[in-house]
Amino acid sequence: MAKPRVSAAGGLAAMKYVFARGRDVGTLELYRRLRSRNACKTCALGMGGQAGGMVNEKGHFPEVCKKSVQAQAADMGRVITEGDLATHDIAALSALTSAQCEALGRLTFPIICGEGDDHYRRLPWGQALDLAAQAFTTTDPQRSFWYSSGRSSNEAAFLLQLVARAYGTNNVNNCSYYCHQASGVALSSVYGSGTASVELDDLSRTDLVVLAGANPASNHPRLMTQLIHLRRRGGRVIVINPMSELGLRRFRLPSDARSFVAGSTVSDLYLQPHIGGDAHLFTALLKGLIELGAVDEAFVGASTSGWPELRSRVDATDWDTLVTGSGVSRSDIDACVRMIAEAPTGIFMWAMGLTHHENGTDTIRALANVALARGFLGRPGCGLMPIRGHSNVQGVGSVGVSPTMKASFAQHMADRYGIDSSMPVGYDTYAGMTAAHDGRIDVALMLGGNLWGSNPDSTWATEALGRIGTTVSLTTKLNQGHFRGRGRTSIILPVLARDEEQESTTQESMFNYVRLSEGGTPNVEGEMRSEVSALAGLAARILPMDRFDWSTLTGHDALRKAMAACVPGYAPVRTIGQTHKEFTIPGRVMHQPQFPTADGLAHFHVVDLPQPRGDADFVLMTVRSEGQFNTVVYDEEDLYRGNATRDVVMMNAEDAARLGLDEGAPVDVVSATGSMRVKAAIVDIRSGNLAMYYPEANALVDRRLDSESLTPAFKSVQVSIRPA
Repeated sequence: MAKPRVSAAGGLAAMKYVFARGRDVGTLELYRRLRSRNACKTCALGMGGQAGGMVNEKGHFPEVCKKSVQAQAADMGRVITEGDLATHDIAALSALTSAQCEALGRLTFPIICGEGDDHYRRLPWGQALDLAAQAFTTTDPQRSFWYSSGRSSNEAAFLLQLVARAYGTNNVNNCSYYCHQASGVALSSVYGSGTASVELDDLSRTDLVVLAGANPASNHPRLMTQLIHLRRRGGRVIVINPMSELGLRRFRLPSDARSFVAGSTVSDLYLQPHIGGDAHLFTALLKGLIELGAVDEAFVGASTSGWPELRSRVDATDWDTLVTGSGVSRSDIDACVRMIAEAPTGIFMWAMGLTHHENGTDTIRALANVALARGFLGRPGCGLMPIRGHSNVQGVGSVGVSPTMKASFAQHMADRYGIDSSMPVGYDTYAGMTAAHDGRIDVALMLGGNLWGSNPDSTWATEALGRIGTTVSLTTKLNQGHFRGRGRTSIILPVLARDEEQESTTQESMFNYVRLSEGGTPNVEGEMRSEVSALAGLAARILPMDRFDWSTLTGHDALRKAMAACVPGYAPVRTIGQTHKEFTIPGRVMHQPQFPTADGLAHFHVVDLPQPRGDADFVLMTVRSEGQFNTVVYDEEDLYRGNATRDVVMMNAEDAARLGLDEGAPVDVVSATGSMRVKAAIVDIRSGNLAMYYPEANALVDRRLDSESLTPAFKSVQVSIRPA
């Protein structure tokens, strides 16, 4: 069995890593960058801003994690030279792993690889923008595609969607369609808002956290502080995850001497359902609460709708179906029910382990049903909280990077900028990729991210992006998508990182809190420009000047005034550059049992349970490693799972024995989409289930979608294992 080199997550190993990165890029300079008044570059938990880096939204210091250090140090390392580009042709670059791409360093000048070229080459900014503009002005706007990652600022994201719509298309989307879109759709149907109903303070008030389908020990380490402190004051933590994660059982908090020395137990109860068995499990928990008499009848009667229909369905569902479908024993279900019933307050948290399924939206509704039944909504210390993975993915959506516009937003856009409100609804991310594969996209602009690495079916993704006439990317570094997912002509423009911007920017945390980042000076020398500057340069070349003077939207303060006028709840952003007053968006945090739905009630939903898993040998989920952030891999080793390399399939010991496999044995993992030869890694995971690393395992992920959120089912891939 794979054995981690550490007995708990965090702790000395994390500290050693921080000091090692400091030696690489300069310890004092790294500390100065981490302490600057800029929001963190990694997850959306909320750190940095006007209180200074390493400080959370409530002023607690120190708040820093390994992910922050990885991202910051990566922007401070070596730079890509013209010699590097001359040495590496496209074939060589395409063969690089994600970690090797990251090690290339910062891009500091524009580059292009034209149709028929076998190398990228340098070109001047003006020529790069002219060529990009030519691609946009020589095609129908409906044959364009605009995409943003969650690392961009609100200012750049707002300008992106404005330029796209003024150009003539709603084909505007962002990376959330491949992560938390199911959460937004489900929560909107439950309580009228697609974001978390809690603020950071609620985590310090609650008595219970149910953490499902997430691994914050690796992906959101600062959240571990809240979980450890919750248990220390007598609260409880229930973890739901098919795989036993070291950091969700034991964690050493570097900022807490007691935890750092002795270690902290994280979970009171750890349930390991089948991959995709969560809807069965949440329905079982609801059935248990009903039978225990633990439903908050007063809250349900006064503040919700849909309860009689849901209760009737749950009563009619037999226990054998729920136990078998979930993969969790009745005794463990009963123990979980008792913990939920005994808690006066509770917060349910989740991430992509719940959303990356064909029934992702309904799974979130099934989770919400349990919370509503206990009255865990509409009061302090209670609520629902999707754990957002990228530092501004929520803000990007708030400021309009979406194929549809809310009515009030659309009206403001029409009144101020003459945007045609009758334009067709735009492509979501997957629909845009499908259009590209069908040859219906001539030009695409990507503001950060790695769209290729974020897609299912890597072969299909390569074909789709390769059929686009021109791709224009704004980025700080090169990634696999720039080599394997480039258009016939690929133009890449180097931009500044958040803490290098000359003007301040804003970001929105997962707690609906808008922060101000003051910017700074570039970490490296070069020709990088701000994202806004690059977008404004393109806008000046492709938009008609007779309708609006687009040159007035090149400054961040001007963009914030526009956001304040157009974006619901963003009025305070108008003067944030002068006042430095950060704010919580009104109407989203719910401490009273009144909800922004049409009837003012929270809504229960009858959820259809997914069908049995069929004849598949195994169900595979894709996961990230401890040394990874989204598609970016910093370290090949997964310290907390004991894997020295990423070319592994993680499996249960009994399954391995049944197949005659030992640790490290070569195997072929075969799906309907492809096959990969990897090594067996024996871990504590529910029998019949497997895990492999993303984005490498995307080659095995088919293109099934959740019908409501249009999110691919990255975590429910039917596969077989063959000894190699």
